[in-house]
Formats: sequence, C-alpha cells, structure tokens
Amino acid sequence: MAAGYAAFRTQLNINGTSNITSEWKVLITDIQSKVLSGKASDAEALSHTETTAKFSTKLVSPGDSMQYNITVENQGDIDAVLEGIDVKTAENAAIIFETSGIKREDKLLPDESDILTLTVTYNPEVTDQPSSLNSEVTVTLNYVQDDGTIESEPVDITDNVITSGDGLYNDEYNPGRYVYRGANPNNYIEFNGELWRIISKEADGTYKILRNEVLPEEMPFDSAGARTTGYCSKGSAPTSGCNAWAANVNLVGSPSEFTNGTITGTVDADSEMLAYLNGEYLKSITINKDKIVSHDYNIGGVSYGNDDLATQIEGEKAYRWNGNVALINVSDYINANSNQELCGTHKNYNGNYATCNLSNYLFNNKTWWLLNPIYSNNRFNFALYEIGNIAQPQSKDVRFVRPAVYLTSNLSLSGSGTKSDPYVIVS
Repeated sequence: MAAGYAAFRTQLNINGTSNITSEWKVLITDIQSKVLSGKASDAEALSHTETTAKFSTKLVSPGDSMQYNITVENQGDIDAVLEGIDVKTAENAAIIFETSGIKREDKLLPDESDILTLTVTYNPEVTDQPSSLNSEVTVTLNYVQDDGTIESEPVDITDNVITSGDGLYNDEYNPGRYVYRGANPNNYIEFNGELWRIISKEADGTYKILRNEVLPEEMPFDSAGARTTGYCSKGSAPTSGCNAWAANVNLVGSPSEFTNGTITGTVDADSEMLAYLNGEYLKSITINKDKIVSHDYNIGGVSYGNDDLATQIEGEKAYRWNGNVALINVSDYINANSNQELCGTHKNYNGNYATCNLSNYLFNNKTWWLLNPIYSNNRFNFALYEIGNIAQPQSKDVRFVRPAVYLTSNLSLSGSGTKSDPYVIVS
C-alpha cells in the first residue's frame, strides 16, 4: 500500500517603512561689522544667505580698519567639523585681509554656533596713492560630518609653489631651495609657544624660521672693547665693537684667519650676540627644542649698496658657522620681497624701500640686527631699520634681535600657515 503526505508550508511576508529623522544643516545666520580704526565704513548694506555672506568696505586713509563677524550655526542633528578653510585674495599690498576665530578641526555640534572674524585694513605702511584701489577676498569654510576621521594631516609646503603674489617660490639663487615672498604669505608656524615665520625650506629639507616679533630688549652685536685682538684690533673696532660673528676655530673648516675684503686677521672669540643666543636664549626655548638642528649659517661680508644679489650671496657663503641659533642674512631679507624687479638687490631696495616694504612680510617698523658684516670693514654690521632701509650701525650700537633657527627635515606639520591657523609641529 502506498500513501502520500503533503508537507506543511506557511509563507510569512514582512513589510515596513523607514525614514531619516536627522538633518544636516550647517549655515550662515548673521554678519555684523564694526569700525576698528579711522574712517573705515560699510560701503553697502551687509547681506547673507545660508551659504554666503557679502560685505563691501570703504577705506579712506592708511591705518583704517574694519572687522566683520560672520556667525555659523549647526541647526541640524549631525555633529560637524571644519575640514578646511580656504582664503583667496586679489594681490594688492595696500589692502590687508586677516581671518581669526574659526579654524580647521573645530567641531560644531547641534545647536552650537561659531564666529569667523575677518579684518580688512588699509595697510598703514602705504605712503603713496596705491595704483590699485580695490581688492577682493573669498573665504570658504568646508564643514563635513564629524565621524572622527578628520585628523591633523601632514602638509607639504612645497605643494603650493607660485610665481607671483604672496607665497612660496623656487629660490633661483640656490637650486632646490624654496623661499617665502610677499606682504603676508601663509608661512606662520607655532614654535616655542610663539608665532614664527618660515623663511625657507632648504635644499637639505630643513626649515629656516624666524621669530615673528623681536625680543623685548635691544642689545649690541658686540660691545666696545669686548674683543680687541687680531681682526678685531684694527682700525676703530676696539672702541666701536667687532663685527665678526664667530671665532675662527668655531667656523666650518676652522680657517686660520677671517678675511673680510681688505681686512684679515684671527678672531679669537665669539661675538656677544652669538654667546647670548646660543646660551641664555637657547636655554629659554622649552617647546619643540628637540626639533632644532645645528646648521651652517653664512657669515661672510656683504658690500654695502651692491647691485648683484647672486654675487652678494656667494660673498655671504665665503665663511660659514655651524650652530643652533643665529640671525638671518641680508639676502634673506631682500629675497622675502615679491617685487624682485624693483627690490631684488641691496641698492634697489634702499632706493625704493618705502615701496618695497609693502611687499615684504619681514618689515615690522623695528630696527633689528642682520647677520652679515659690512665688506672691508670690521666695526659695522647690517641691520634693518624701522623705516625699512637696510643700514649699517656700529657693532656696539643696541638694536632689537629676531632669532633664527633651523628645524629638522623630518618635520611633520599640520595647519594652513595663516596667522589664525599657523603650521603646527605634529611630530
């Protein structure tokens, strides 16, 4: 006998719907202005949409300044973080734009707000009617969802080499070297808890940096009577101070004598400036001190009023000192100017300094020492004067100091290099 069985079977159908209850909504909600100085004013009414803010500033006299506070809110439900801030300006040395407040990696949580401050200034150093009367700025804030992936990404400053305006250039006088030029390039770096400026990235990969502000106290390069033998005994050097940076035994190659044009002799001791910077001052550096590397500094003489920067640089390289802290060269100051056609030699710079200062971020209305001695002279050094010319005080004179150091080539940086978001040493 045969029997058949039917299998039990039940079909289950599940239906459902889903909806997203969170909202991504980061937007501009306000823009306010205020006069910081002078006769600055709004040229038209302020306006904004959710993604744009618009202003127009009227500047009348050098020193006029206006501030704009732009409010950004997170009205959604999703955590946000600022992935990047991009500032683009038209090249005009007479008008300065600076941002502060919001910076990369800042978080913006739901129901929170933040303020971007944008300051517009008629360059106070302008002494003539500018040829260009207008300039524009565009600031882009790139907010993304905060999923924990926005970290301090290492940046390579050589990714953005330019040929005009403010920024990083190939140094045509030193192959493989890069230099910053212009009125206000993005070369700020945080070092020792202070703002410094990156002068150059050298061919060996090291970073030459300079303190953004002068040290508080003025001091001599070398006091009268501090060194009175050999090279420092000739002419008026015993009573005016000696302009040699370092003793012969401490120079690269340990030459038996130091020759500066027509003056030759043994230098038996380091300058007081060298001793101070590599003694008391170096001890005061407490943050990222391990990033400083001992490096060659060019200490050869420079002919006053010369009209050939390439020959000047070779003269600076005639003698080298290897150490931790020094000053910048005369050529560093000249090379920091974006108007090389007008300001690219010592002679041209001094002949046009009122204009040249407008396109050189190193100018700061102070008088401070440079590293090189005057050629064929043992008692005068170069210094940058407060009006902007490169002059020759006696070594015993007191002037301000801006220390320079080299940082290791194995440096990892984050940030954008602006004053409000300087490069930060990650490792």
